[in-house]
Amino acid sequence: MWHCRSAASAVAALLLGAALPGCTVGPDFTPPTPDTPAKWTDTAIAPLPGQQNVVDPSPVAVAAWWASFQDPVLTSLVERAAASNLDLRQAVLRIAEARAQRDIAASGFWPSLDANGSYTRQRVSDKTALTSLLAGHGTSAAPPGLQNPFNQYQYGFDASWEIDLFGRIRRSVEAADADGAASVENSRDVLVSLVGEVARIYIDLRGAQLRLTILEDNLKTQRDALDLARDRRNAGTGIDLDVANAAAEVASTEARIPTVKTQIAVDINQLSFLLALEPDALRAELAAARPVPPVPPEVPVGLPADLVRRRPDIRTAEAELHAATARIGVAVADLFPRLTLNADFGLQAARSGDLGNWASRFFAIGPSLDIPIFSGGRRQANVRLQDVTAKEAAVVYARTVLAAIHEVENALAAYGPEQTRHASLETSVAQDREALSLATQRYASGITTFLDVLDAERNLEQAELSLADSTVAVSTDLVAVYKALGGGWDQLKLADGDTAAAQTALR
Repeated sequence: MWHCRSAASAVAALLLGAALPGCTVGPDFTPPTPDTPAKWTDTAIAPLPGQQNVVDPSPVAVAAWWASFQDPVLTSLVERAAASNLDLRQAVLRIAEARAQRDIAASGFWPSLDANGSYTRQRVSDKTALTSLLAGHGTSAAPPGLQNPFNQYQYGFDASWEIDLFGRIRRSVEAADADGAASVENSRDVLVSLVGEVARIYIDLRGAQLRLTILEDNLKTQRDALDLARDRRNAGTGIDLDVANAAAEVASTEARIPTVKTQIAVDINQLSFLLALEPDALRAELAAARPVPPVPPEVPVGLPADLVRRRPDIRTAEAELHAATARIGVAVADLFPRLTLNADFGLQAARSGDLGNWASRFFAIGPSLDIPIFSGGRRQANVRLQDVTAKEAAVVYARTVLAAIHEVENALAAYGPEQTRHASLETSVAQDREALSLATQRYASGITTFLDVLDAERNLEQAELSLADSTVAVSTDLVAVYKALGGGWDQLKLADGDTAAAQTALR
């Protein structure tokens, strides 16, 4: 009875010790305040001559920016990519990994309890001093009453519970929570990049189809000019040189068409890959030419400070800084003693039938204290390592913020001038068309040579192709602006939920 009361008292004492509050060593994380400019530069947002689609610093509207292009095919591709892209699915699974790591760290708050059972058959040596002492004489015979060899049956429970006196477990969980937040933000960053890539490739596809149409239209015009040169030669008013030049121009244009068709095939395959489909799977849907998606009349971009709250890569860097800061506390806690409560209880007997006898019980209960004394400087070096790692994470955060601001500035700086160039190219195309019409009429009337027609054809083709490239560039530059602003990740249904927790975390 005394043993039971003593055991109960010991258990109560251990539980009381576990309830004592501990301290948490190491620095507490304070979210950084990045140094961002008050506004975008005039170079980035000031409208230029010929620029019809402007940006302004009003509150940013990038929630579903791809819809601003008013292209239902683009919207469909973006939504399907978000639901099936393999890189995004991998990123979502990393959230589940981080959550599991967090659960592993949090398990340290709880006691561990293990059941065990064993059977052994043992023989004690007759030739040891202990055997002789137990026998009560100087011979090496086995002690009276001891069966040798003998059986031992045992089953019981082992329990241990580390008391988090200095916050080692709390800091580990804090770091794991921050790692989980970083994995969520990284998934959002993958989504932002994915949407931007789908839009960029789709615009490039429509641009390639536009270039193909231009080349085919010019090829028809050049063949008409070739027929005219032949007719004039046959009528005796033209020369073979004109026919040869016209035929060479036709062949040159024909040679450029296969390259453009190859680009169309590559773009369709790239979009198929982003949607986790086999090559050429989207050809039936995308083969028919459509206009390059036009940009909206206004693009609100907000202020530089908005990036810190919106861009997933900045939020990822902040979460990683938080995790690195928490791991300093884990390292510092390793410099202090660890208190663990241990308890063993079970039944042990030489015969299996005696295991039900209360007299076969055994138990051990009590605390253990591990005090670090000497480790060759390993623990102190780990504290320095984690401190340097946290400082590095702070530098990475500052660099990420600065790079984001530069990315937006550069995208905005390209968007306006390209529109000015586009307006000039439109004028150039109109003038070149007029020049070709006049040159053809004058050549047909015998007023001028075929070289004028040839030059006019080349100038028009080059101007139209340059205009097509500029049309693509304007829309692509706006995609770069939206991607740099970091929007859209909260508007899509992500890759089908491999884990419910990951999907919930991304909302």
